[in-house]
Amino acid sequence: MTRRPFPAGMAALGLAALLALLLLAPVGGGERHGRLALANGPHWRLLAGPRQQRSWDPSVRAARRYARARLGDVSFALVDLRSRLRSFRGGRTAPAASVIKAMLLATYLRQPSVRNRRLHADERALLEPMIRVSDNAAGIRVAGIVGGERVERLARAARMRDFDWVGGLGWLGGQSQISARDQARFFHRFPRYVPSRHRRFARRLLGSVVSWQRWGLASVRPRRWRLYFKGGWGINDDGVGVVSHQVAFLERGHCRIALAILTEHNPSAGYGIESLRGVAGRLLHGIGAAPCGRGARGSGLRLGGRLDLGEELRHPLDPLTAGPGAELGQREGLLTQRGEQALAGPRQVGH
Repeated sequence: MTRRPFPAGMAALGLAALLALLLLAPVGGGERHGRLALANGPHWRLLAGPRQQRSWDPSVRAARRYARARLGDVSFALVDLRSRLRSFRGGRTAPAASVIKAMLLATYLRQPSVRNRRLHADERALLEPMIRVSDNAAGIRVAGIVGGERVERLARAARMRDFDWVGGLGWLGGQSQISARDQARFFHRFPRYVPSRHRRFARRLLGSVVSWQRWGLASVRPRRWRLYFKGGWGINDDGVGVVSHQVAFLERGHCRIALAILTEHNPSAGYGIESLRGVAGRLLHGIGAAPCGRGARGSGLRLGGRLDLGEELRHPLDPLTAGPGAELGQREGLLTQRGEQALAGPRQVGH
């Protein structure tokens, strides 16, 4: 059978009709899904609509370079928007300090006698200062109530690979060993490890840490992101070095990320705080561009945070937890109104 040649005029007519249909397409569809445009001759390309924002890619390489250049030991881990774990020396362990108090909070609320009932006033009065002002005395009481076995059970439920509980009679557990990768995963899933009845309470505590402890990560929190975190700091290595940690999860819209930064053997408290700020600022750079729900628009980081050490220096030490490193801790601004004080021992770790 003889094929008839396709008329050139028909091809031109078809192209013109297709162009007309595209021009008459509703604008709303283009805003939501993007639109086609003709550029450089008969080559089509997709133009992004307003809702097609670029995804966020954490600056892990920059954070690693920065961490390597710092004095002391720095490790970090990040669970990104795709639930991927990105880390630098993520399996290195360090004394937990007061980061352990977030685990104590979850452990207390998971107790069979507590999980399904309303908290009593005295329980709230115990748990709130343990988290909000990092009260060591409250932490010691909670550790005594729940016991190390329940804390270890939580660590197994959270699939922590590096956790090692160090406890004892009247002991907080701040010398327990933690890793950045374990803590980042734990905080990323923190709500699931707290009974549903108490999740709002736990979030409120982690989201309302007092102003004079909101440094480092908290000082570079991206706008419109809610921050839930716990820090820990103190003296280690016979009063020579300083521990300074922060572990957090951040939420905006339907998005959640988690971040753990552990620093040890810092030459001073201020140096450790700057390391926390430097790592966090690099990892969170550009996160405002992430499409995280209705009305979520890109924004920069809040770089204007400051550390107020005056409040700590005006209050006396708690004799329950003060040790040989307390004078150095007070001079370096390590002591808070009620907690985060240096503990006696070969590794003098505060909370």
